[in-house]
Amino acid sequence: MSPFVAPRPVSISRRALAKAALLPLAVGLAGPRRASADSDMIAQMRDIVASELAPTASPDHAGGLAAALYAGRHVEFFGYGFADDAAKRPVTPDTLFNLASLRKPFEATLVAIGALRGELRLDDRLPKHLPELTGDYIRRVTVGELVTHTSGLLLQTDHPPWPNEQYNREQFIAMLNAFAPAPGVAPGRQRVYTHAGYVLLQLVLERRYGMPIATLLEQRILGPLGMTATCVPERGEDNRAIMDAASMQRAVQGYSDQGMAIGPIGDQQSYFDFSGTGQMFSSVRNLASFVAACVGGRAIDPHLREALRMTQRECFRIDEKFGQGMAWETVRLPGITVVDKPGGLNNASGYIGLVPARRIGIVLLANRGEYPHEIARYRILPALAHLVASHGD
Repeated sequence: MSPFVAPRPVSISRRALAKAALLPLAVGLAGPRRASADSDMIAQMRDIVASELAPTASPDHAGGLAAALYAGRHVEFFGYGFADDAAKRPVTPDTLFNLASLRKPFEATLVAIGALRGELRLDDRLPKHLPELTGDYIRRVTVGELVTHTSGLLLQTDHPPWPNEQYNREQFIAMLNAFAPAPGVAPGRQRVYTHAGYVLLQLVLERRYGMPIATLLEQRILGPLGMTATCVPERGEDNRAIMDAASMQRAVQGYSDQGMAIGPIGDQQSYFDFSGTGQMFSSVRNLASFVAACVGGRAIDPHLREALRMTQRECFRIDEKFGQGMAWETVRLPGITVVDKPGGLNNASGYIGLVPARRIGIVLLANRGEYPHEIARYRILPALAHLVASHGD
């Protein structure tokens, strides 16, 4: 049985987009005392983040690291190292990084918006939107199971040994129709992380709305949030993202965790040879706007606000510590719950972590593989949350 209950469409009056409505850090303080206390806490938060990040981005490490901390009305940026070692081009808040699987929360938000508006349902079986899915297993999978990694799908492109070839759309559909699960696997019964499932989710969204995924993202999320530096570019023949010259000058060179350059500047990687299957590019400045919207720090369209909240809710309990939402993972730690999403390739690493109850979040983007993002989940965010809690008491 599916773990989902499809939400009813929500009727919310349309409002003009407002400027950022930033939240106070310390409830109960006023005037100069409040300003002084806020300033002191901001300094403490900055020290917590910097002291944890600096050792992970020393000159001994290839490439660089960009980070953004969002806490109430304050955004703080951190930059280390180089976007391109050869050119000695430093990382800035506007450097463009390959987001890898950090793209997934954006696609999950599209699903949530569609569910809230009554345009699709989480319990829709996939053939409703893609009738060409006729296989015994795949035709039983729902949209909700795709978006929460509970479909049971695990294709050749999801695990090593990695395939050497790319798959066009027809080959991908044939692979899905031929899919047979391991014993005991069934739709909705387990959490199995699958990138191919999100490629399939892209096709569902494109078919439902009759437009490319990049256009959907721009119209429904990126534009409303003012994320003008964020995009899903097409891939050129050399696997370089097709971006304008100004954007390419801000894009990073990717490196392995051992410091070897991998791919060209603006590198995109995919096992799928059809439009829209490359990675999203963005900056920590843009992602700070996304984090602010996720934790309620911006006045935005009500449907978008509710969709962002909806994606973060745990839909499937993995064990006593971990759960799965729509793209987001939930991690129950002593005293706090972290909602987060890591992502990575062999030449890129990313992490977005939220503590919604404390309205704080952090973004980490590195142009190297295997960046140790766990420090944000297990050390930085708990320390920040405890500091905010003590400041409010």
